[in-house]
Amino acid sequence: MAERTEELQKKSPALPSAAQVIAYLRRHPDFLYRHPELLDLQAPPARHSDGAVVDLQHFMVERLRNDVAKLRAHQDEIIANSRDNLGTQERIHKAVLALLEADTFEEFIEIITGDLVLLLEVDVVCLCIERTEGYNRRPKLDGLELLEQGAVDRIMGKGRQVLLRDDTIGDPEVFGGAAELVRSDALVRLKPSKAAPNAVLAFGTRHPGYFHPGQGTELLSFLGRIIEFGIRSWLDLPRP
Repeated sequence: MAERTEELQKKSPALPSAAQVIAYLRRHPDFLYRHPELLDLQAPPARHSDGAVVDLQHFMVERLRNDVAKLRAHQDEIIANSRDNLGTQERIHKAVLALLEADTFEEFIEIITGDLVLLLEVDVVCLCIERTEGYNRRPKLDGLELLEQGAVDRIMGKGRQVLLRDDTIGDPEVFGGAAELVRSDALVRLKPSKAAPNAVLAFGTRHPGYFHPGQGTELLSFLGRIIEFGIRSWLDLPRP
């Protein structure tokens, strides 16, 4: 056993001595500049003082290290959010292109309630339209829901254009039979024309926190405006 241990020690590379480390750093004065992360592992020397003098150097260095760590974490968060925003932007652009390729109004609606689920990586997309006088029939297409008059303001809040909820229970009035799946949703108010009823474009996902109030709403609003334009164009409706 002793022979085996001695053999392993001979095969293991010898660690440099303190003198060798010092000599290397003197030959390469920019080493720590190129590897700043090593500074976080070093313990600064303490200043010895006598009497009632308190050495604050150690606490100051630790505070600086904590500040640097917070800055790095903040930087990582910004980078992650930027990548997420770029990904969302790419998905929205693909969704818009798909909508523009529709050959009929029915296909346009099917893309909204079907294809957008895959393109936007959510679990359900619904187009909810308020009832109008003389039209109370349930829509034949899946994902197309009929709301009572005044429901859009009641659900979203009067005047609110986009509503993001991070932890919610799916509303059957909005998501129909898919409501049980929804734990986070995004609602976008639609008003294609002054001659058209109020409507809501609803995105739902089973993952709590997928949508949250702190998110930007510009891309969702942009998609909503594209859908408004498409409905207005297909039905030859006047502008709002």
